[in-house]
Amino acid sequence: MSTVTQSQSSHWLKYLIAGLVLLFDFYLVGLMYLQGEYLFAILTLVILTSGVYVFTNKNAYAWRYVYPGIMGMTIFILFPLVATIAIAFTNYSGSNQLSFERALSVLTEQRYFAGDKYNFKLYPQADNQYKIVLTNPVTAQTFVSENIALKAAEVPVSEQAEPTGEVAPLKIITQNRSALQAIKVILPNNNELTMSSLRQFSEQKARYQFDKENNILRNNENGKLYKANNEIGFFQAVNESGDWLNETLEPGYTVSSGFHNFVKIFTDKGIQKPFVQIFIWTVVFSLLTVVFTVILGMVLACLVQWEALKGKAVYRLLLILPYAVPSFISILIFKGLFNQSFGEINMILNQLFGISPEWFNDPFLAKVMILIVNTWLGYPYMMILCMGLLKAIPSDLYEASAMDGASTWQNFSKITFPLLLKPLTPLMIASFAFNFNNFVLIQLLTNGRPDMIGTTTPAGYTDLLVSYTYRIAFEGSGTQDFGLAAAIATIIFLLVGGLALLNIKATKMEL
Repeated sequence: MSTVTQSQSSHWLKYLIAGLVLLFDFYLVGLMYLQGEYLFAILTLVILTSGVYVFTNKNAYAWRYVYPGIMGMTIFILFPLVATIAIAFTNYSGSNQLSFERALSVLTEQRYFAGDKYNFKLYPQADNQYKIVLTNPVTAQTFVSENIALKAAEVPVSEQAEPTGEVAPLKIITQNRSALQAIKVILPNNNELTMSSLRQFSEQKARYQFDKENNILRNNENGKLYKANNEIGFFQAVNESGDWLNETLEPGYTVSSGFHNFVKIFTDKGIQKPFVQIFIWTVVFSLLTVVFTVILGMVLACLVQWEALKGKAVYRLLLILPYAVPSFISILIFKGLFNQSFGEINMILNQLFGISPEWFNDPFLAKVMILIVNTWLGYPYMMILCMGLLKAIPSDLYEASAMDGASTWQNFSKITFPLLLKPLTPLMIASFAFNFNNFVLIQLLTNGRPDMIGTTTPAGYTDLLVSYTYRIAFEGSGTQDFGLAAAIATIIFLLVGGLALLNIKATKMEL
């Protein structure tokens, strides 16, 4: 009987915990929804609700073992992907990051000076209280408050003589600045004063007043009218007839822009030209990197497997070392070696041929330098793969070719190369996809430079699509255009996704 009671208790405890988790889930979802974070609200709802179902339903018992992995994939892979694609269809940027409600709140919280300014002093009193003394510098009127604690409150003052005693130093005002800023001083004429600097209180009024019916902001200071323009995500100035003027208010707010960012990539000349050039260079860079690393790795693998070669172990160790050194260290070392003024490579070239190439200023030479460095970083991996694949080639094939009088080149071109190429194909496709997004190399070695001239977005001759996207998002001279960057990132995803499908097809795997 006690066992049954214990089982029932654990059963109800499980459902009690599940109910509490669901309540917390709905609270978080509601909070995120009210803040305009719809994607995060959906993600939280899916994760917690599905978790409660999986761990409370007996029919879903088997899913408990894969649930953490599925949720990890959802949080770290699917959600960023969906969020990026969603941003690509908005005007999200450095000046359009807020929701409409939040942008409106920021604007309506702005204040302007609408009256006289009063110098103020604090006079310490007993029990950690103070008197606030205001003096009009023009009329010399003095207003004094009762003893108050420094906290948010409405403090009435009356006209009277300035009290005697020690004045609180600036240090005290600085330490209590937040509390003083929350105090509203009420003058005898009912005007409200708030702290405007460390030594002054002044009358401040709301700069903007929102007319909800007409969706219009009125500037109380100069009478200008601003209407919400949902096409661009800003409050834009209008005249009395309701016609749009050029002036807009910041911050703006995020609105859906449809396919505008994608159309902009292919129609805006300042973006289309660098995008096409960078796309071509990205494909060429990725393709040549694969070709150079495979050829060099394959040749070196054949050499270190050559039976007549002595000290093969030493050569293997030396050739694999670049793979053991962290890539960012190697890249920074090469950046110093290719330095145009003090680099060892230019010193050697100058001594031998009397030339000092400008590796970082000339677009062609910069691309050559990048290919050299990336080949150095990538060949050890291909060499190790080829060394393993060479072991799998039957020696009978070479013995038969030797009987036919085949040369070393014929052995390589007719036997070794074809038998290595087929198993290497999916790895070559994967290497192409990796180098398509090789952000670290470009960022550390050239940072995309030399820069292109006449573009509306920051772009360089050595930029790959991924580094170009990064520069649009975080290095824009005017505003950071996250929506445009997300659109380019979406295109990259489609291209790399296509390569992944090609890789699956090449390896004859089924989805």
